[in-house]
Amino acid sequence: MKLSFLFALLALSALAMAETSPQSFSGEITLKVGYHYLLSLPDGYEKDTAKKWPLLIFLHGSGERGDNLDLLKKHGPPKLIAAGKKFEAIVVSPQVPNENIWNAHGLKALVDDLARKHRVDTSRIYLTGISMGGFGTWDTALAYPDTFAAIVPICGGAGVGFVMADRIKDLPCWIFHGDKDGAVSVDFSTRMHTALQKAGSTAKITIYPGVGHDSWTQSYDNEKLWAWLFAQKRG
Repeated sequence: MKLSFLFALLALSALAMAETSPQSFSGEITLKVGYHYLLSLPDGYEKDTAKKWPLLIFLHGSGERGDNLDLLKKHGPPKLIAAGKKFEAIVVSPQVPNENIWNAHGLKALVDDLARKHRVDTSRIYLTGISMGGFGTWDTALAYPDTFAAIVPICGGAGVGFVMADRIKDLPCWIFHGDKDGAVSVDFSTRMHTALQKAGSTAKITIYPGVGHDSWTQSYDNEKLWAWLFAQKRG
């Protein structure tokens, strides 16, 4: 897989879970990144074998890394599903091994694999994540801007990704952050939103006054978010 210089640092950070080919000196690096994940199929999936469904990918934060998938049920869509919420979508929650971060290329490979194995409507693939998963959401969208119908990064950031905001100016996006976040500064979100606006994007942003790092609970509890998200469609 050819990696541009802009994503070289991400590739290096993933070396603990990657294997490089013997020909890596030629300018090509082969990454082998596999994720275990929770899978939730919507009601009616088995009955209508011709219907294709939206795919929602949820990226957890740093506290849920490891090899225990039950950890993922602490937050976000997996928590809602465990409590009985029904999504009219295929919901996949991958898990990052300990001491690793999200890898955009590994996530794209996962999306492609899911699209092969399940009846996925490829015009309605959505990506959301919290904290470390918010960073992963930005990174993956910037690396693969034509893959997703919409993204919802929560209390994350794009690092220097704001200089590439034009890559995702046409990608529907709703950003959430608490203005008292002591773990990830709200500036990460506001700076990216400003860059997107300058690029011509209509990206939405919600800043919660007086809220710390947990800006995801009330965001995912908001039915208006889900209505907006599933209304988005590529093309």
